[in-house]
Amino acid sequence: MRLFWVTLIAGLALSLGVQAAQTTSVSSSQGKLQISRMAEGFDIPWAFAFLPDGSLLVTEREGALYLVKNGRRTRVSGLPRVAAQGQGGLLDVMIPQGFAQSRALFLTFSKPQGRGANTALARAVLSPDGKWLTQVKILFEAAAGATGGRHFGSRVVEAADGSLLITVGDRGERPSAQDPASHQGKVLRIYRDGSIPSDNPFASTPGARPEIWTLGHRNPQGMARDGQGRIWTVEHGARGGDEVNLIRKGANYGWPVIAYGRHYSGAKIGEGIQKHGMEQPQWYWDPSIAPSGMMIYSGKMWPAWRGDFFVASLKFDMISRLSGTPLQEVERLQSDLTGRIRDIQEAPDGSIWFASETEGALFRISNGD
Repeated sequence: MRLFWVTLIAGLALSLGVQAAQTTSVSSSQGKLQISRMAEGFDIPWAFAFLPDGSLLVTEREGALYLVKNGRRTRVSGLPRVAAQGQGGLLDVMIPQGFAQSRALFLTFSKPQGRGANTALARAVLSPDGKWLTQVKILFEAAAGATGGRHFGSRVVEAADGSLLITVGDRGERPSAQDPASHQGKVLRIYRDGSIPSDNPFASTPGARPEIWTLGHRNPQGMARDGQGRIWTVEHGARGGDEVNLIRKGANYGWPVIAYGRHYSGAKIGEGIQKHGMEQPQWYWDPSIAPSGMMIYSGKMWPAWRGDFFVASLKFDMISRLSGTPLQEVERLQSDLTGRIRDIQEAPDGSIWFASETEGALFRISNGD
């Protein structure tokens, strides 16, 4: 009998412990907020996106896509071939306007290219039951040449005019970011059918890649559109110098000629922190926070945060909130569940969700209602 009660009490304690691990609170400028575990069991979740019915699609870097509905995961079949190596793999997922009618979505990933791989964008149609991708078509892949496993980018955002903007990192080959003959270290722009807009800044430049929208980027792993339709990126510096940049047509963001960080060896990068004809960041971090996903908030649940930037961090177990003009970091949201965060998104109800590599899970930040 005593063994029965010991076992029962231990089981209850374990059950309560697991339940406690599902929620926690975090202090913020809006008071105590609740963080709730919404789905788990992921191996390096890289990105997620909400579908119109409130379910989600979640990518795993190793090459799996999941539909998450009511906390349950269903693996989606029909993906293009993915090269999961180093920082590459299945990366971003984006649900465009008109999904409810077309069920079309966009994926970025590292596509095998001979002995190497490079960033690619695919369009696919999700089956009505959410279990299959059909009509998969590669719309873009960066020109072959890179063989390393670093700096793939890689986010895709729908611009206000319906075109697509895609980030590609420098792939560890720093000079390529300044080379208009290379896709590397760029923000690119194409139409939803893969065609190239004639008003792209390099569309008529001999020898240049016509998809280029901006150049001089190191490794932009976050990108978002604000309420005015402007596009912003957040990108990794080297040792310090992580940047938030306002993306302007044809602009040069300086890497590796100018930067606010240093090489990992401690050596100076390029020519300093500024140069005529090269853009300055709207904000930078030193030391580095290793920024990943970025979201610009609507204010639906917390009106005081309308227009604020929320940047996921792969260091320091936190989410950075930036606000104001000029932009500056004003708050860090941190708890025992924030950990190493890869992506952050606003849900349809205005709550804030994030994907944690540390926990292999999705979490929701809310008022606790």
